[in-house]
Amino acid sequence: MASLSVRRIEREVYEGLRTRAARHGVSMEEEARRILKRAVAAPDRLGELAVECFEPAHGVELKLPPREPHQPPDLDH
Repeated sequence: MASLSVRRIEREVYEGLRTRAARHGVSMEEEARRILKRAVAAPDRLGELAVECFEPAHGVELKLPPREPHQPPDLDH
């Protein structure tokens, strides 16, 4: 596996990482690995990404308008 050193991290970012790692019960190094892995991983499905970004846990409450069922277009003509 490869290694990475990150220098000149702002104090508030460092403290935020430390707090987040403690909340998840892991080391800061493990928390950084998890964050990086998630940041570069593509979602399996676009819908999963939308749910992750816009779910109520992130303070977003979307109210979708009702949709009427429709017939698929006739592509034979």
